[in-house]
Amino acid sequence: MRPVTTLLLLGILALTGLTAVYAAKEAAVELQFKPRTPDQMSAFYEARGFPDAMIKPLHAQCFITVRVTNTGQQIVWLDLARWTFTANGKPLKRYHRNDWLEKWKKMGMPAAHRSTFRWTLLPERLDYQPGESEGGNIILPRVKGPVHLHAEFATGEDRKGPPVKLDFDNLRCVSNLP
Repeated sequence: MRPVTTLLLLGILALTGLTAVYAAKEAAVELQFKPRTPDQMSAFYEARGFPDAMIKPLHAQCFITVRVTNTGQQIVWLDLARWTFTANGKPLKRYHRNDWLEKWKKMGMPAAHRSTFRWTLLPERLDYQPGESEGGNIILPRVKGPVHLHAEFATGEDRKGPPVKLDFDNLRCVSNLP
């Protein structure tokens, strides 16, 4: 693992069901990650009436639920364009919410299902006031082995405060139990 001056990795905090909860913490931001199995995500969307045509492509993806908490004293700005993922030394494309919404629209999926899907995702951009938390899912291609995340956050009202940079080397896509 490469050194990061202000980064404290907490590693695996707890096991919950089939998935692990991981956390990375810096002086002003805490990130928590909970990988989801394909069956967990399929069941979630199926319970909300999603058609198989939407569930099947989602079943093949890597879902990780992320919770961002501003633990500092100034505004922290999430911008997912400033997050990069790599696996096996190669860039890993995070699927943007608009990619999925466009796919659903082209498939003729009902607007209610598109809206429900949208609110389950981590916002692309969001300001976090001190003490505030917000979460949602990120969607990555399913890979074996660890996924590295480099996340940067702007800080301050004008986004010109000291940036927060977090590196996490051990995100994982989880599979269903056999």
